[in-house]
Amino acid sequence: MNKSLSLACAIAAATLLGACSQEQPPAQALRPAHVAEIRYDNARESRSYVGTVQSRHQVDQAFRVGGKVAQRRVDVGQRVIAGEVLAVLDDSDYRLAEEAARQQWAAAVEQARQAASDHQRLAALKLDGSVSAADDERAQTNAQTAKATAEAEARKLELARNRLKYTVLRASRSGVVTAVNLEVGQVVAEGQPVLSIADPGQPEIVVDVPEDRLAAFQQASFQASLASEPGERFAAALRELSPQASAQTRTYRARLNPQDKRSLPLGATATLFAERELEGAAMAAVPASALTQSGGQPAMWIAHPIAGEQAGSVELVEVAVLGYRNEQVLVSGVPAGALVVTAGVQKMAPGLKVALPAPQQNLNHSQQQAAR
Repeated sequence: MNKSLSLACAIAAATLLGACSQEQPPAQALRPAHVAEIRYDNARESRSYVGTVQSRHQVDQAFRVGGKVAQRRVDVGQRVIAGEVLAVLDDSDYRLAEEAARQQWAAAVEQARQAASDHQRLAALKLDGSVSAADDERAQTNAQTAKATAEAEARKLELARNRLKYTVLRASRSGVVTAVNLEVGQVVAEGQPVLSIADPGQPEIVVDVPEDRLAAFQQASFQASLASEPGERFAAALRELSPQASAQTRTYRARLNPQDKRSLPLGATATLFAERELEGAAMAAVPASALTQSGGQPAMWIAHPIAGEQAGSVELVEVAVLGYRNEQVLVSGVPAGALVVTAGVQKMAPGLKVALPAPQQNLNHSQQQAAR
């Protein structure tokens, strides 16, 4: 019996030593998760539009007659004043036309004088019955016709002189030359635009608004920035919105003025930010990467913290998507303060435990404006 007891003790001791010598399996590491805290703010929608800076007043200059360009006196970017000579056409033909019109007018004047003199003589002879009443009436008619012809030739002479003046193109307003489409020796047609002059003192931001955003655009408040200074924003006010869509792009052209009357470089690229309050419940802005689906409906993974641990279990919750803003999605239906998983949502599963870092809080609208 003593031998059996000793053998049993030896076997138990060996079993205990063997169990102690085996390595314990490591605890399974928690999957790290990026989360953001849900914070509701006033419902706002923000859209951006890319446009250009243009002058409110821009004039396309053209000759009122056609001809060959003899002189070009301005270049792009040059400032001009009203009445300044911009270009000159070869006026040889117009001088000849003016001289011919003057000669025809002179001849018509002489004929009118002669017809008037004949009528006066016949009128005197009519008193003593030397001529008939018909001859007198005929002389009177010839005198009136000659006078009207002289007046018509005078108008033709005036027209020829005006066309001679039109060979000199003058600036219709003061401003900056923004385009030049003629060279010396080029033949231009009557009314063909050859120069553009813009007033740099009244710049505007011009953007094209899609048809589906037109109603929201009209209710928005605006800020703008230039591509050369993307970090500086300034307020803008809508001055004009086209009532008809463009036939080519199906967009509506909008023109906005800077409210601080600042000077903007013509032709610069500008970004217009349109923001408006949305009707209905408040919404939360979260990174778009947090959005997934559940049964064809938009959903998000919510991490529920576990008491006493820096971990939590995830749950898939359906949400209502109210809009998009840059790289964020605007949602509702999630309790305020909930932690939304913002990365790796395709690897989540219901009840999965994840390691929770310090939550990344969403900025409300006022904080976003300050951060900009």
